[in-house]
Amino acid sequence: MYYCVGLTEKGNRPNNEDAFLINKSFFNDGNSVSYLSPPFVIAVADGVSGNNYGETASKICLSALKGIRCSSKTDWRKKALHIHAVVKRHGITHPNHANMQTTLCMLAVDEKNFVSAVNIGDSRLYLFRNCRLRQLSKDQSLVQLLYERGCITSGQKRTHPRKNIILPAIGNVSEPPKPDVTNFNEKMKYGDLFILCTDGLSDYVSEHEIEEILNLPMNLTKRLALLTKTALENGSQDNITIVGISPIQL
Repeated sequence: MYYCVGLTEKGNRPNNEDAFLINKSFFNDGNSVSYLSPPFVIAVADGVSGNNYGETASKICLSALKGIRCSSKTDWRKKALHIHAVVKRHGITHPNHANMQTTLCMLAVDEKNFVSAVNIGDSRLYLFRNCRLRQLSKDQSLVQLLYERGCITSGQKRTHPRKNIILPAIGNVSEPPKPDVTNFNEKMKYGDLFILCTDGLSDYVSEHEIEEILNLPMNLTKRLALLTKTALENGSQDNITIVGISPIQL
């Protein structure tokens, strides 16, 4: 059994282009607390196009994901590209939504309790284990490429003027995304906490701050709410979405 908390906050934006999925339930407002039995999928999506159509992109993306059966035999790379095709097709058939795109960061737990992850874009997956935080996903972004090529330092990534430019995401009409798929070949350990979030959090709250808050003696809902509050206090002007999941013993 797994305990899962999700929340999304539009922040200072007029609308929320973020959304999250917990098993078969879609949310683009408020929060959710769930107890899950495998197999299941959880995910966050961050619409990246202007004119409010990012909201449509993230909704279509997670709706398509909701319809996919999760199992140990699921080819998540193939399924991610299928979701891309669904969002792209909507953009093509609705010209006023042309080239709307969204990130996708998802975690799947199959019927054997083994964990897989998919990342497209710059939303993030973290593992909080033994009181330490570790980023598991790699940003698909321009600043990440510049960092890997030695053009900028790690510290410059957060303040770079082009930090919001991501590589082709779900729905891009010119070039398909390249899903990063990880099969961990292990089960969650008791005490583990996986965190999925959009860049409204990760761009404004450092890993050190996230780690400090996750170590506080309060329930998961309050810790995620405090992360959101900290992002806003640190100047986040973006939508903020966080999902946390941890195994529990009954």
